[in-house]
Order: sequence, then structure tokens, then C-alpha cells
Amino acid sequence: MPTTRPTRLAAAAALTLATVAVAGPAVAHVGVSSPDAARDGYGKIVFRVPTESDTADTTKLVVTLPADAPFLHLTAQTKPGWTITTREGRLPAPVEVDGTEITRAVRTVTWTADGDGIPPGEFDEFALSGGPFPDADSIRFEAEQTYSDGEVVDWDQVQQGDTEPDKPAPTLSLLPAGEGGHAHGGSATGDDAGEHQSGAHESGGSGSDVLGRVLGGAALVVAVAALLGVLRQDRRRA
Repeated sequence: MPTTRPTRLAAAAALTLATVAVAGPAVAHVGVSSPDAARDGYGKIVFRVPTESDTADTTKLVVTLPADAPFLHLTAQTKPGWTITTREGRLPAPVEVDGTEITRAVRTVTWTADGDGIPPGEFDEFALSGGPFPDADSIRFEAEQTYSDGEVVDWDQVQQGDTEPDKPAPTLSLLPAGEGGHAHGGSATGDDAGEHQSGAHESGGSGSDVLGRVLGGAALVVAVAALLGVLRQDRRRA
């Protein structure tokens, strides 16, 4: 039995929707990157914060620093439109950093929007400078994102095995000692956000988002072309 026109149109429309749904852009999460973070060195840490809500702005970001790998020195980059607050606290246990045993360190850094914040569909970046970084493969942070409608999202889940959590903690992979842009005992400078991407969902960082958008756009083009082909065939037969 020949396929009717409504059936063909419905099938083409379903193909379009299914293709876009499957190959649409990846959801962006709060992530961290650095142009020069290396083991035992100093560098710049950049947190990328997208607003995933369709109706509310991001108005506050709280970053919690790891208690087992505290920074001996840490400063926040001035950011117009945002008030920065750092809170120092006692560590659960003394930690030796760069030959110095410390019992207190900066525990959280908070950025609070003076105005509307980050609108839906946009992102912003928040930078710290400090060190020395631990002699480890990576360093994990926790982030708390607050929206203007009162919603609070905690990015603090640790990946277990191959399954990625819904709210992964921003995790920064560190370069080998001596390969960073700033030697041990130096300080990070410049406004370069860099491309040394984090782990968690940001493993691939902006690259994974760009790839998702490219694949999603290509899938949409293919699906629309298929739909137009069906319409042209129906016009010729009419």
C-alpha cells in the first residue's frame, strides 16, 4: 500500500525532532581550566559558569577549595559588576605546603552579582591566582551556583567509574612540575583563560560544547533537508 502524504510528513517531522533531540548540543556545566597550573607551581585558575536556567540569571558563585590541598597564597581577580568575598578557616588537619605547616587557609571564594548577573543562555568566567598546587594529577573543587529565582545548584559530585554524575565537581588536571607558565614561587599574571581544561563534565570543556553544537547543527540541517525533499516530492505528485 503506498504511503499517504500525511504519513510521509509525519515521518519526516518525527525524524527531524528525533535527530535534533539526539544530536543536540551538550549541556554545559560549571567547570575549571588553567593556562599554566602545574604541580608544585603557581598559576591561574578560571571557573567557567554557564546559566542553564531558561528564566533566571546566575547571581552568585561560591567556590570551596580542597581542605587536603590548601593554597599557601591565593588572590581573586577583580571583576567589574561582582563583589568578591574570601573566607579563611581552620583546616581539619595541619597540611605541609612548600615546607610550611599551615592550619588555616582560604576555604571559600564568593562572587556576588551587583546587578542582574549572568543571563539565561550565557556564561561568564571567574579567576583566581595562587599556589603552590599539590604534587598530584588533579585538584578538585566544589561550586555552588545560585539563581535569581532562589534555585541553588551544587556542583560537588565525584565521578565513580565510567558513569558521569549529574552535577560533577569542577576538577582541574595539573601539568607536570616545571611545565607551567610560572615557576615554583612565582605568581600568575595576565587575563588569558587558557585551554588547560578540567575533568568532570568539563573534560573537553569548551571543546565538547563546541563539538556538541556543531553535531547538533549538522543533524538539524540534514533533518530539515529530508523534510524539504518529502515536500518537493509531494508537490510534484499533486
